[in-house]
Amino acid sequence: MSDSIDIGIRGMSCGSCVGRVERALNAQPGVSGAQVNLATARARVEFTDKADPVATAHTIKAAGYEPLTESADIPVLGMSCGSCVSRVEKAISQVPGVLGSSVNLTTQKVSVTFLSGVVSLADIHQAIRGAGYEPRKQESGPVPESESEQDQEGAELRKSMLFAAALTIPIVFIAMGKMLPGLDAYFAGVMSHRGWMGVEWLLTTPVLFYAGARFFRTGFAELRHLNPGMNSLVMIGSSAAYFYSVLALLLPGIFPAGTAESYFEAAAVIVTLILLGRYLEHIAKGRTSQAIRKLLKLQAKTARLVRDGAVVEAPIEDVVTGDRIQVRPGDRVPVDGVVEEGHSWVDESMISGEPVPVEKLTGAEVVGGTINKNGSLVFRVSRVGGDTVLSQIVRMVEQAQADKPPIQQLADRIAGIFVPIVILIAIVTFGIWFVWGPDPSLSFAFVTSVSVLLIACPCAMGLATPTAIMVSTGKGAEMGVLFRRGAALETLARMDTVVLDKTGTLTQGRPVLTDFVVMEGDHDQVLGWIAAVEAQSEHPIGQAIVTAAQEQGLKLHDVSAFNNVPGFGIAAEVGGRQIHIGADRYMESLGIGVAAAEEQAKALARTGKSPFYAAVDHSLAVVIAVTDPIKEGSLQAIGELKSLGLEVAMLTGDNRVTAEAIAHQLGIERVLAEVLPQQKAEEIKRLQEQGRRVAFVGDGINDAPALAQAHVGIAIGTGTDVAIEAGDVVLMRGDLRGIVNAAALSRRTRSTILGNFFWAYGYNLALIPVAAGILYPLSGFLLNPMLAAGAMSLSSIFVLTNSLRLRRFRAQVSES
Repeated sequence: MSDSIDIGIRGMSCGSCVGRVERALNAQPGVSGAQVNLATARARVEFTDKADPVATAHTIKAAGYEPLTESADIPVLGMSCGSCVSRVEKAISQVPGVLGSSVNLTTQKVSVTFLSGVVSLADIHQAIRGAGYEPRKQESGPVPESESEQDQEGAELRKSMLFAAALTIPIVFIAMGKMLPGLDAYFAGVMSHRGWMGVEWLLTTPVLFYAGARFFRTGFAELRHLNPGMNSLVMIGSSAAYFYSVLALLLPGIFPAGTAESYFEAAAVIVTLILLGRYLEHIAKGRTSQAIRKLLKLQAKTARLVRDGAVVEAPIEDVVTGDRIQVRPGDRVPVDGVVEEGHSWVDESMISGEPVPVEKLTGAEVVGGTINKNGSLVFRVSRVGGDTVLSQIVRMVEQAQADKPPIQQLADRIAGIFVPIVILIAIVTFGIWFVWGPDPSLSFAFVTSVSVLLIACPCAMGLATPTAIMVSTGKGAEMGVLFRRGAALETLARMDTVVLDKTGTLTQGRPVLTDFVVMEGDHDQVLGWIAAVEAQSEHPIGQAIVTAAQEQGLKLHDVSAFNNVPGFGIAAEVGGRQIHIGADRYMESLGIGVAAAEEQAKALARTGKSPFYAAVDHSLAVVIAVTDPIKEGSLQAIGELKSLGLEVAMLTGDNRVTAEAIAHQLGIERVLAEVLPQQKAEEIKRLQEQGRRVAFVGDGINDAPALAQAHVGIAIGTGTDVAIEAGDVVLMRGDLRGIVNAAALSRRTRSTILGNFFWAYGYNLALIPVAAGILYPLSGFLLNPMLAAGAMSLSSIFVLTNSLRLRRFRAQVSES
């Protein structure tokens, strides 16, 4: 049995960081695979057996990064001695992902540190209860580092950037002023050239080693692990400019004539511009996760528990399965449950997308995060914590955002070898200019090699895919399309065939009675007899007949001698009459002729209806037809899919005549009929063997093998069925027009990713030669290191803003 965890990581900044962490995790014993996402700063780790979160955290630390953690102080009731302390600590330590716990018997509190996203407070509360004690709400709630760390990092970046800018502006003014006609004489009159170099040195030093300390800390760690990355490039480039200038100031005699120049302004501007770029990246990356924050805002913080006849306000962490909860008008339903008292209307638009409130009576299910409108309800809790529908939706979106499509896996491998190649190019550039360049060759060699280092930072490469995936999966969730795997976004965009299951997908999955042709006897009387018999059956077709009789106000008689004949039909006695109901083969087996109604039955079948017969006292009495109504929007969805260039096929277990009749109504030319459930996956495989890229759409459980076999499995989920685990994509609203929106969004996302990669890779490949000075012999142009640093930051910002354009995506068709 395999297992997996999703763990946050602090300190990554580029594609080579991703590669380093992935290599470390994949080398951990028991790990079968690891994927690291730079944009979400999270790693998904797959294990061959039971997951080991603590060992994974140690592996991440050993690689030079920090796993994200949370800390909480939880009051615990019932502890009275050292044995209680030991028991609570042991129970908590056995929760996978807990890094440490300490119980203070005097204050009756336990302090717990655990991995963010791997363990929840609900898990720890449950462990404490399992040990025989009662946890209570902490006096000050835990602040997850996964959230607070982002705010803290943003504040630190802003502080460092403003500090660096405040010192860099005068440095640039001094450096430029010494060279501008009119100002050079003024500067020379105030202080000597070397004196101004000393001022630049004093101003540059704190910019580099205080404001830019992050680059040096991480850069040294990267080099120590023999795996250089973005921070290594920034550190080497800015340090080269800085220490070259220091030597030119202190020991100018060691340099060839005319080369003892100051590049302090280049070092300061490099750090300032990259800090500015990192700060703007931080702001943009924060916007990509707005969908998750919107979903989390739907979660209630407290619940009104009904205990011992009284109603008490309690934190949501204290709610357990089986509790009774009161919801007043206007309240948000805190967790999932089943109504036991009251009558109200509940706004479930966040689940179904339907703006009309849903009536809730005794026995109805309510979903956490929905809003009670006008009545008061009391319901019994059925799901809490991570099991609720809202939590499952959040988890689906998070997993999709953390998932890495094939194109990003390739990009990460490229980024892992890109930086060492760039360093080699910089060394070769330095050598060529130093040996064959014009005087002063050392200055030319220095400027070009530093520019190469700075222009090639692989930040944009690491951000190209995950930022687009984050924005589009969040946008999909807003439209009622949940991508359970981010890779499905890329795969769906390349599909050429969509196969649709019929029952429950194209149709409503609830048969209705359409024809009741009486051959002999009174219509209402015969309908009442047959409905009475079908009421004993749980078959959906039988329920359609019962519903039709009830709608006409017919009384259902008592039934005796009920007998179900598998594969044929049913028989029973009603009011002294012998009733038989079934297909033509059942009538024939009883010796009841159906020739008089055969043509009528065939005509019904040709219109997509399912005909069968009923006999009264061994005489054919009625021809019955039911149909499964086509879902609203199915016809429009198929037309739109065709307009996208996709071939649409229908897969069903129905007989071919009925299947083709329904397909004709919907405009579907390709029909795969009379397919047993276990054969559906084989049909999908057969299409794939023909070279087709297939997306299969089904209603989840019965279609699980076909959903798994398809390149992309799209599961229909409505209401509390949203957490269907079989598909890669879930249509929350059960409307096939969601497929059109999903396909359009995936295509837009893929084009955005390709655009990002074109910019990231094309930019580097085009500008590295320019930075190396290839244009100098032709035009005399040489890229300044300051411009190289600014261009590198601009590349990352472009990729992020290009991805954020996906937030403006509009649904292709309206699901109304």
